[in-house]
Amino acid sequence: MSNGAQALITTLVDSGVRVCFGNPGTSEMHFVAALDSVPQMRGVLCLSEGVVTGAADGYARVTGRPAATLLHLGPGLGNGLANLHNARRAHVPIVNVIGDHATCHKKYDAPLESDIEPLAEWSHGWVRRTESGADVGRDAAEAVAASLSSPARIANLILPADISWDEGAEAAAPITPSSPTGPDPAVVADLAELLRSGQNSVLLVGGPATTARGLAAADRIAAATGARAMVETFPARLTRGAGVPALERIGYLAEQAAFQLDGVENLIVAGTRAPVSFFAYPGKPSDLVPEGATVHHLAGLDTDVVAALEHLADLLGPGTEPRLAPATDVAVPSGELTAQNWVQVIGALLPENAIISDESNTSGILLPTATAGSPRHDVLTLTGGAIGQGLPVAVGAAVAAPDRPVIALQADGSAAYTISALWTMARENLNVTTVLLNNSAYAILKLELSRVGAQAGGPKANDLLDLTRPTMDFAKIAEGFGVPASAATTCEELAAQFAAALAEPGPHLIDARIPALF
Repeated sequence: MSNGAQALITTLVDSGVRVCFGNPGTSEMHFVAALDSVPQMRGVLCLSEGVVTGAADGYARVTGRPAATLLHLGPGLGNGLANLHNARRAHVPIVNVIGDHATCHKKYDAPLESDIEPLAEWSHGWVRRTESGADVGRDAAEAVAASLSSPARIANLILPADISWDEGAEAAAPITPSSPTGPDPAVVADLAELLRSGQNSVLLVGGPATTARGLAAADRIAAATGARAMVETFPARLTRGAGVPALERIGYLAEQAAFQLDGVENLIVAGTRAPVSFFAYPGKPSDLVPEGATVHHLAGLDTDVVAALEHLADLLGPGTEPRLAPATDVAVPSGELTAQNWVQVIGALLPENAIISDESNTSGILLPTATAGSPRHDVLTLTGGAIGQGLPVAVGAAVAAPDRPVIALQADGSAAYTISALWTMARENLNVTTVLLNNSAYAILKLELSRVGAQAGGPKANDLLDLTRPTMDFAKIAEGFGVPASAATTCEELAAQFAAALAEPGPHLIDARIPALF
């Protein structure tokens, strides 16, 4: 027999959860103590809950399995919600263990008392409060299974302190999660007939279809029919580079997407939804599907999306091979760093099998072109648009894949949200090379000021988009967190520092100082 915390952790481990990212408090101390009695669970301390939840997201994107998080009461969960929003949009499995006051203590409305369930339900996932020690093992097993259901989601298990410390609890056996349904043969056959018609059609893929198998199937369909295959704007994990079909992504700006889809008669979606504008703009449509076009659904996220694409490809072109991107040599440019040339440095030096956590935002607009022929790599993008994801996701990716180089391409304004992730990189000696694009501005908002139809910004407006006075020295900040750091203002400096960082184990940060693109 065990106490509740020991039974919970044992059940998580037996269910395949081997990492817990946490920022605990008093109500979670028995969980913390129980880590020593279940050595298979790795505890990773993060200094803020936004890093905790973002790291769990990055871990799941790489492994396809959930990590646990340990969050302190409602405020701890609240601090982590932004990156849980991104994780929800990435459709990844996470098991949040959210501590709460002991059952007998809640009636006193202590200062940290809050309504946790509404906060947890905001994740659109699975929510349960454990009511007794006899239930804790079963609840933990069900939480893991719920997170791995189809589609994957966030499971929130609320753990009162007395459930953790009470003796007599028992671990539970793993529960098999639900599996995705197979593709509908009738739907596949109908869409095959549509694509044979020669109408102007786009196949838009997302979710699990943006890694190698799904991309290969989508490109086979395009090659066999003349349709265009495209990728959703912000995929959770996109495999790209030499040896992988180079599918175009739908643009972030509504004007870009409208241009890409102009004249399309049929939009076939698989593992994603039809595109919409990120925001409303005066006089512009929110729905980016061209007027008169028809949207067709091949497979949703509750379906085996890749199998549906492969079935469709086999019907349309059984002998058709995907068109793979060739390897290209990118020369390292010279001169002062700009938003146009820093990406060429990355493209020239990107190592094989890298994982890129991309939150470079406006500074990274040209990154896909510069890395199209680089060695094969995976890109983890800002799925939900809530900034502050890049560094935490890099932490989780590095914990998940210690044998792969992780590269965080990080905008300066977004970095400030979760900069303490650098401390966890140093503490865990994670192989993360951060290239921090420092243009001292919220550059995207300078563009958005005009796009929303607002008047040109005066001094007060511009002051809210400016990150100077004082200018942040990210190299010094990184060193304060224990991460070796340097600053680069030229292409030659960035190339030398990037190559040196990749050659050494552990984390590094390069403060790449560039002018703003907008």
